[in-house]
Amino acid sequence: MTILKKPIITEKAMGQTARRYYTFEVDRRASKHQIKAVVEQLFQVTVEQVRTRIKRGTQKRVGKMRRTITTSPVKQALVKLAPDQTIDLFTVTEEGKIA
Repeated sequence: MTILKKPIITEKAMGQTARRYYTFEVDRRASKHQIKAVVEQLFQVTVEQVRTRIKRGTQKRVGKMRRTITTSPVKQALVKLAPDQTIDLFTVTEEGKIA
């Protein structure tokens, strides 16, 4: 089971990096302890806190007949790091581009 699927890189998530919070999409079956262990191992950082939420699926209208489908729910983890630690994956350059 792959616990971390991908980082969430949105304007709101990038604004929280100044407060040492980083957002990831994770497996629905992953616990907070598992998420903490994987983040600490992958990025060599110390995790202070892990918060999770399940974002429910949204309804979309697709196709010529405009039928309604529902996307799958997604679990997100908000990880807070110890002071003076960052994850380079989320570093923003001076031009506003993600490094």
